[in-house]
Amino acid sequence: MNNSDSRINPRQLGTPRGGSYAAVPTSGDRKNLNKPTRGRKKSIFEAYMSKEDVSAGLKRGELIQGPLRINPKKYHEAFIPSPDGTRDIFIDGVVARNRALNGDIVVVKLLPKEQWKVSSVYFSVIKPDGSDKETEATHESDVPEDMLGTCIPQETVKGDAKSPDVIIEAQFDDNDAEHGQDHLQVTLTDDIKKFSLDTNAVGISGVHRTKQNDGPKVNDPRLLPDKFLQRTAKVVYILEKKHSRAATGFIKLLADKNSELFKRCAMFSPVDHRVPRAYVSLADCPQDFVTRPEDYSNMLFICRIVDWKEDSNFATGYLAKSLGQAGEIEPETEGILTEYGVDFSDFSPEALECLPQNLPWVISPGELAKRRDLRKECIFTIDPSTAKDLDDALSCKQLPDGNFEVGVHIADVSYFVLEETALDKIASERATSVYLVQKVIPMLPKLLCEELCSLNPMRDRLTFSVMWKVTPEGKILDEWLGRTVMCSCVKLSYDHAQSMIENPGKVFSPEELPPVSPQHSIAEIQQAVLNLHRIAQHLRKQRFIDGALRLDQLKLSFTLDQESGMPQGCYIYQYRDSNKLVEEFMLLANMAVAHQIYRSFPEQALLRRHPPPQTKLLKDLMEFCNQVGLDIDFSSAGTLHKSLNETFGADKYSEARKEVLTNMFSRPMQMALYFCTGVLEDETLFRHYALNVPFYTHFTSPIRRYADIIVHRLLSASLGGSPIKMEKEAIQRQADHCNDRKMASKRVQELSADLFFAIFVRECGPLESEAMVMGVLNEAFDVLVLKFGVQKRIYCNALPLLGFHFQKVGRKPELTLMWEPEKPEQESVPQVITIFTLVEVVLTSDGVPLKYSALLKRPSSEK
Repeated sequence: MNNSDSRINPRQLGTPRGGSYAAVPTSGDRKNLNKPTRGRKKSIFEAYMSKEDVSAGLKRGELIQGPLRINPKKYHEAFIPSPDGTRDIFIDGVVARNRALNGDIVVVKLLPKEQWKVSSVYFSVIKPDGSDKETEATHESDVPEDMLGTCIPQETVKGDAKSPDVIIEAQFDDNDAEHGQDHLQVTLTDDIKKFSLDTNAVGISGVHRTKQNDGPKVNDPRLLPDKFLQRTAKVVYILEKKHSRAATGFIKLLADKNSELFKRCAMFSPVDHRVPRAYVSLADCPQDFVTRPEDYSNMLFICRIVDWKEDSNFATGYLAKSLGQAGEIEPETEGILTEYGVDFSDFSPEALECLPQNLPWVISPGELAKRRDLRKECIFTIDPSTAKDLDDALSCKQLPDGNFEVGVHIADVSYFVLEETALDKIASERATSVYLVQKVIPMLPKLLCEELCSLNPMRDRLTFSVMWKVTPEGKILDEWLGRTVMCSCVKLSYDHAQSMIENPGKVFSPEELPPVSPQHSIAEIQQAVLNLHRIAQHLRKQRFIDGALRLDQLKLSFTLDQESGMPQGCYIYQYRDSNKLVEEFMLLANMAVAHQIYRSFPEQALLRRHPPPQTKLLKDLMEFCNQVGLDIDFSSAGTLHKSLNETFGADKYSEARKEVLTNMFSRPMQMALYFCTGVLEDETLFRHYALNVPFYTHFTSPIRRYADIIVHRLLSASLGGSPIKMEKEAIQRQADHCNDRKMASKRVQELSADLFFAIFVRECGPLESEAMVMGVLNEAFDVLVLKFGVQKRIYCNALPLLGFHFQKVGRKPELTLMWEPEKPEQESVPQVITIFTLVEVVLTSDGVPLKYSALLKRPSSEK
């Protein structure tokens, strides 16, 4: 790619004749377009307010700030959270969004009430973050910025079709983006019927129409109570450009061959429709692109957006890189990493110079003298079989009085990563390791991740330990935290530990396990695992009695071909007793350290809080559960957990029903967040909703999370080590950055799994599976594909139907599909689709890179 200086001057660019989508005005936009002015080019977007006016407006409460979320299925719809936790504020159209991109922190001004929207709510669903050992009980609902899948329509009202007044608050599965506008069901709520409106179902087409008599019109928001309205706003300022301004996509020649621009520019079309199209200089494009554009029709490029002027429909960008063919693993992966701002470059020489240069590295006698020596204890690691960065180990020793000494031992990464060094700077910027299906993008150099800090077997390692004296029933009698040195006696996988738990009487031969230190017997290790398991069971049971919540969602894992790296198979990851064992002690250690650092540094402690669910979404979900006859107690995290785990029937599909509900319950959950205690005055806000505890932090994964390194430094200072240099404001800034990077890394992880699954469908499909219905719309429905844990939308118009009919049974949405007979003499087969209906689906590749569809299998006509 040649980065020539024939750069485009953004000022010279207007809208080309025959140009395609960019800021096409929507109903909201039309109200906000600037009046044309003589003598200068008409602006499409409003100029941003000045910093001073924004600051004053925020102080007076006239303006509102928040992170922008753009609906990936309908790029003209965007939202920011309402500061009071009620329904999101809606930003209607590209013009009202005023050049802000997804994730940006924006300042908005509310529009007059007559422009507010009559609202409709959908619950949407998310996938878990599979890499945490201490999953904070709900996977903390670290909700990605575009949630996957849609669920359950609330009842909605709708104005005229050209200017839809029905707004979808939640976000959608971008796999379905190509299907464009959804046709929303338009039945009315009982309350709105008071406004003299009635509903009338028409024919078998599934379309409900609303008749209006002489009463007030539903689409005049001023006549409706606020509870039916969604406030709308326009963006007046971008406080922080959080979006990376990088996108993957394709390049095309401009449509108008006679224009001046045609000779200088190409059009970049991003794969993600939430990013604008952009002019790029032809000088950045491959040399033969103009003469052979068809050669590049399937070639992915990365474009960085550098500008977007008020008078242009399109942004200006430069092509940073050609990635390769769309639909191939490495180009697509690099595109995902770049779009989400993941630094996958090599570590700089300055950073690597911070590591010990004399290898093999040995612990100095001076350092040993400062630590409690645990090298002779039976300590071991339990991790996924492929893990190389082993940052936590466990021990369990029976004491003469019948109690146990249990230890959690965590790699002392802060010994190697010193504050304010070049390595510290890079680690703080990366903030987290990123786990893709086929590889890890590490936060720290390999020498630290896999060697010096990794608790590899038969190697002396520096650690921080939390040790407890506990009864066999898991009651804690005593606690100790300190610097230690240890030597792991074996690297167990979750499978090894599970096998020991499931076969307590079995004598394991050395061949069945990885190499074991000669200082400890297999029997001793097995006994320690069994004792830990029994104590963990008590701890876990007590946690849920005390009111914790866990929302486990399905996680897809892959087996890859060793040579080609292509997915050969995929399966749903099983969360078993060995995982639960490790999780319980990680949670316990994190809580112990949270108390210790907050006690010692009430102004500087880095903790992790989990706010309660969003009120408005929780109310919507409660109403929906009532409508479909589900008896769920939403009063606390604990009651919600209890409701979810009381079996939904005893048949083999009770687990599937639980999965569907788990997805629904995840929707109102907020993200857990790192924060500095000195900046939050109200201690009740420190609480972790899902764990139902007052103080929590992350201490157990310092190799892959920077927040844990800060926590280690605070812990070290609390134990008499050198004081931490960071002030509370700096800690809060780093906490915010860790939150952003955790969210990005979670999204990248999901997109990596989506990429591999789409390739798996393409290479090994069509794939058949049972699926359970999780949401019903009037012309489509959403299913959870049980074999693979993916969610897909099935459209009625893609099925061989004579017709379909949507209705409410009571208040429960129901679709009746009338299948075409297979033979002329047969009758049509009806199929009723409602929440929890079990169906058979076939997943098939669409022939477009990485797109696949779910089709419903025809039901058997046999009675």
